[in-house]
Amino acid sequence: MKQHIAILSCFFCLIIMSTDSFAQSFLTTISPQGKQPLVGISAERLDRIDQMLNETVRSNQVPGLVALIVKDGKIVYHEAKGLADVRSKTAMAKDQIFRIASQSKAITSTAVMMLWEEGKFRLDDPISKYIPEFADPQILTGFRYGDSSYSTSPSPREITIRHLLTHTSGLGYGVIDGNEQMKMIYQKAGIVDLFTTEEVTISDNIKKLAKLPLHHEPGTKFTYSEGLDVLGYFIEVVSGMPFDQFLKTRIFDPMGMSNTGFYLTDKQGEKLVTIHHKVNGEWEPFPVTFYDPDYPKTGARTFFSGGAGLSSTTEDYAKFLQMYLNGGVYNGTRFLSPTTVQAIMSNQVGDLLGDGGKDYGLAFGLVDEKGVAQGGIGSLGTFDWGGYFNTQYFADPVTNTIGIVMKQTQGGTGDESGWKFRQMVFSAIE
Repeated sequence: MKQHIAILSCFFCLIIMSTDSFAQSFLTTISPQGKQPLVGISAERLDRIDQMLNETVRSNQVPGLVALIVKDGKIVYHEAKGLADVRSKTAMAKDQIFRIASQSKAITSTAVMMLWEEGKFRLDDPISKYIPEFADPQILTGFRYGDSSYSTSPSPREITIRHLLTHTSGLGYGVIDGNEQMKMIYQKAGIVDLFTTEEVTISDNIKKLAKLPLHHEPGTKFTYSEGLDVLGYFIEVVSGMPFDQFLKTRIFDPMGMSNTGFYLTDKQGEKLVTIHHKVNGEWEPFPVTFYDPDYPKTGARTFFSGGAGLSSTTEDYAKFLQMYLNGGVYNGTRFLSPTTVQAIMSNQVGDLLGDGGKDYGLAFGLVDEKGVAQGGIGSLGTFDWGGYFNTQYFADPVTNTIGIVMKQTQGGTGDESGWKFRQMVFSAIE
């Protein structure tokens, strides 16, 4: 096991010891032009970030964006740039709503761990104990392109809840899977990969998924998958509540995440940013493909994708991340124990991600020692992820810093603001 785990544990022990100072806190806003001076971050370097984001829009890398930086529980930067919708020339606003896609995964993982704290299950329980359709998993061994039929062999072990949390289950991801054969198998079976406007339920979708072959034996490789969609249904089974209601009542409402959810009201729908792509150098709305871009505000509203279905704002998502930096507490409510947070932030996949500077815990990617040495991505244990429609976030438990930048684009746009924003935020910390 990597030596950095012991060091990372020390950092999170410090967080646990200092939790009380944050227990009643919530995000507040501070401005370098205000009466309170900025502490721990350079106003001059925040201005550099602002200029970089202005240039990102001006050079047509993205039509618009919203960026937010939190230091020590205070919002020190929150700006909207460009357009939320190019055709109507609607200006971007700070409270704009974005499809956060895979940023949904950490929220679903958090819900799973809240139920784990209640003693509902063990992480190494087989998922078939709760969703029987997953019993006797099979591994793909052969494929025939002519009719999409395939052959399998029995897996030596079953999929566990830990495997699903850590993308080591062997499940695939259908349309966005890197394996063409798995794409065809999922498509033929009618698996919903991200979300849908059709009248489909997650129970129906997951039960179909359970019958399909795996990429590999569970626990042997890291394969990005629909594991968090499975866990969305698992939450329904274990809690006895619809998944969307569990998230609303147990996380969103007490945390004050009033603009986060699977589906939007008519008023919220007016704030939904258009997904754009470039056609001959011009921004146009992204068309309906294997998903409908209007998903959060139209359709049957019956499908709740734990891996990709949520929409949110930068400030709402910052509240969620701040809860983790606070050791599991936000706005006077405890969501997770500090010891559970420590487990979530521990490397759960060994060396399965290789030696590229990142590990993976129970909810997030984690910066390891090599990542720290590479520079520009945060301190040891910085946790992060992003979303399919060009959204990114990171949170550093050592410097107590959060960075979020959200856009809504598809395809190549030349956008470099993601890595620049992160690198420049850490360069601004004093």
